[in-house]
Amino acid sequence: MSPSELSHAVVAGAALGLGYYLGSRICTQDTAVPATQPIPIPPSEPKDKEPPKVEPEVDSEEEEDALADGDLGAVKAGFMQPCKLVLVVRTDLKMTTGKIAAQHATLACYKALSRTNPALVQHWERTGQAKIALKSSSEDELLELEAIAKSLNLCARSILDAGRTQIASGSRTVLGIGPAPVDLINQVTGHLKLL
Repeated sequence: MSPSELSHAVVAGAALGLGYYLGSRICTQDTAVPATQPIPIPPSEPKDKEPPKVEPEVDSEEEEDALADGDLGAVKAGFMQPCKLVLVVRTDLKMTTGKIAAQHATLACYKALSRTNPALVQHWERTGQAKIALKSSSEDELLELEAIAKSLNLCARSILDAGRTQIASGSRTVLGIGPAPVDLINQVTGHLKLL
C-alpha cells in the first residue's frame, strides 16, 4: 500500500469511527423510550419490588382542581407524536390582549402535569411546546369543555380572575387543556375557532 493510499485509509477509518461515535451519542441522548413501553428494571433489583410511592405536595388552590381530575398519568404520547396545549379564552368578557396574556392557564397545567405525568411534559417540551389559543363564547361552554377534557384524563385548568383590573372577581376567564397528544385534545376542542 502506498503512503497516499495508507493516509486515505487512515482518514476514512477515522471518519467512520467518528461518525459511529457521534451517531451513537445522538441516539442515546436525543431519543427516549416510548411511553407505552415499560422501563426495564436493572438486574440488581428484585423485579417484584415496587418503588415507594411519594405523594406530591399540592397547595390548597390546586388541591380542588386535582380532586376532580381523572388519571393524569394515563395519557401517553408515542415517539415523536405531536402534542399541544390549548388555551380556550372567553370572548364574551371582552378582555384586552394584555389581560388575556396575563392569564396563567399554561402555568397551571404545566405545574399539575409536571407532578403527575412528567414524561408527557418532557415529550411536549421536546416536540416544540405548541400552544394554541381558541375562542369560547361563555362560561358554560368552558365548564363543558373542562368536564369533557377531564373525562378523557386530560389536564384541564380554568382560571378564576382575582378581579383587580378589568374583570369581576371570580370570573372564569381561560381554560387550559393539556399538554397532550393533538388528536386527543382535538376530540375536546377541534370544533373551536382560533382566537
